Formats: sequence, structure tokens, C-alpha cells
Amino acid sequence: MSVFLGLDLGTSAVKCILVDDSGHVIGSHSVEYPLQQPHPGWAEQHPEDWWQGTVTGIRTLLEKTGIAGSDISGIGFSGQMHGSVFLDEAQQVIRPALLWCDQRTAEQCAYIESTVGEAELGRLTGNRALTGFTAPKVIWLRQHEPEHYARVGICCCRRTTSGCA
Repeated sequence: MSVFLGLDLGTSAVKCILVDDSGHVIGSHSVEYPLQQPHPGWAEQHPEDWWQGTVTGIRTLLEKTGIAGSDISGIGFSGQMHGSVFLDEAQQVIRPALLWCDQRTAEQCAYIESTVGEAELGRLTGNRALTGFTAPKVIWLRQHEPEHYARVGICCCRRTTSGCA
């Protein structure tokens, strides 16, 4: 029998599930983590909470089911979209992640659409500038947290042919 691990990194919790090769659920476990909303319309999380929740969830699930990690044949992963995790050159998190549901960037969206033009933006990207997307968040960071923006690193793979460490 093959065993597969599924992980869903959601907005409120990481959900872990083990299934066998016939699709039968062997067990599941969820670990919640906090959502910070320091101002109305803002939504942030600490990426370390995602990591710790995932580690705890997998360990707990394996303990509950008696399945050994070496018995897992494959892992499927899904997660939140459009969360912006800003890293420095050492790939360390600079600030809490701005989530997909964060609404603070309406002004930056208007700026993008007025600068590029709604029609041209739609032609280039297939989308309007929306508050949950990454580009407005980067502009917001530059405008409102320049000390954090200045620390954002560039991945080493852009500077070398050896790829990122």
C-alpha cells in the first residue's frame, strides 16, 4: 500500500492529510495559526507560523496514524495565493507576509492603472491591478516602509549561473 501526504497551507490553518493509493483517508490533522489585522482591511501573517504549523501538523498526524515518514510515497501541496513574503539577501523574512486578502493597496492599484492604463494592463497581464496581487504590495512597501524595501534582497541566481543556495 502506498501512502500519500497532502498539505494545504490556508489562511487560518495548515491542513494535513494521509491517504492510501485507493484514496481512503488514513488520518488528518489541522494546526491553526494567527492572522494579524493591525488596521482595518489589513491581513498579515508570520511565515514562521506556517512552517511551525506544518512541522507540528505532520509530526502529529504521523504519531496519530502510526505511519512512518519513510512510508510516504509522495507529497501534494497547495496554499494561499498572492501572499507577499519579503526576504533579505540572506533569505530571511523582513516583515510579516501581506496576504491575498489584504486590502491596503487600493491607492497603489489606482497608480498602476493610471500609469500603465487599464486597457494596456489588461492586454499585458490579463488582469486589472487588484489589491491582493503582488505588484501593488511591492509599491506599498516602497512607499510606506522604505527601510524594509531597502532590505529586500535579489536572489543569487540572478547574479550567478550556479543557482540559488
